Amino acid sequence: MAFLPIQIVVLMQLLMILVASLCLMKINGVDLGEELTGGVHGGGSGQEQREFDYFKLALQWPGTICQGNHRCCASNGCCQGSNSLSEFTIHGLWPDYNDGSWPSCCNGPRYDSKEVLCLTMLCFGHEHAFNGTSIQNNISTLTDVLKKYWPSLSCSKSSTCHGGKGTFWAHEWEKHGTCCSPVIRDEYSYFLTAINVYSKHNVTQVLNEAGYLPSNSEKYPLGGIITAIQNAFHATPELQCKGGAVEELHLCFFKDFKPRDCISEPHIESYLVASSSCPKYVSLPDVQASSRYADTRVAF
Repeated sequence: MAFLPIQIVVLMQLLMILVASLCLMKINGVDLGEELTGGVHGGGSGQEQREFDYFKLALQWPGTICQGNHRCCASNGCCQGSNSLSEFTIHGLWPDYNDGSWPSCCNGPRYDSKEVLCLTMLCFGHEHAFNGTSIQNNISTLTDVLKKYWPSLSCSKSSTCHGGKGTFWAHEWEKHGTCCSPVIRDEYSYFLTAINVYSKHNVTQVLNEAGYLPSNSEKYPLGGIITAIQNAFHATPELQCKGGAVEELHLCFFKDFKPRDCISEPHIESYLVASSSCPKYVSLPDVQASSRYADTRVAF
C-alpha cells in the first residue's frame, strides 16, 4: 500500500517523542508542560481564550494553488517537482470553535526550528537506522517528512504572532499550534500529530480509488467527491474552491481524533456560504503536467 511507509514513520516518531520528552525533563530538571498549564491565552491581545471544541485538518491541493504562483525559489514546493504535488498536502492542524470562530496566537513558546532536531538526537545519539535509512546528526527525520507532506507552496514569508515574518511552519505553530492545549502541548507534538492524522486519513487515496484523479481536463461532481470521503471516514468534509478547482479540503475531528462532521446543524447556513465557492462540477488540476512550471522549476 502506498501510504505504509509514512505510517511506519509516524509510529516510530511517536515512540521518539515519548522518550525524548523524558530525556529533556531529566536533563533540565523541569516539567515540559509547566509553562503551558492553565488557560489558553491569546498571544496577540494577551487575553484568555476559551478552550477549543474540535480539530480541523486543513489540506491544500497543490495543483490549484501552484497555478496562481508565478515565482520560484528554494522554499516553494510548487517548483520542486515532488511526487507529493499530485496529492493533498497539509496546510495546518487548527483548533476551532463550534460557532465557526477559532482561537489564535495563544500563550506558548515561539517556533524553534531546532526543536525537532534536538529531540530526535537527544536519546538516539548521532546516527541511527530508521526505516532502512541512515539518519545523520544534522538531519531531522520529522523535518524530512514535513518537507514532503507539509510543504510551503509560496516564496512569501508568513506572518507570525510576534509581529515578524517567518516560515510556513512557524506561522502554523504560533497561530494555531499554541492554541491546541491541553490536547497538544508542544511544538514537536503538534507537527507529529498532524502528520499522524494526515497519514491515517489518506484523502488522496480515497479519491483516486473512487476514480477522481489529478487532471487538467476532467471535471468531477462535487457531490461525488464529498460522498467518497463520507463513505471512507464516516464524516462530512468541507471544501473550498478557486476558479472551479478544489483548493482546500478540511477534515474535522473530536479531541480524541475520531472523525466528525465539519459542520453542526445550528451552523449549516454558514457552512453553505463557505461551500458556495465550489460549483457542482470541480477539477483537481495536475501541477506536474503544467508546461509553465516545467520551464520554471530550475529558476530558484
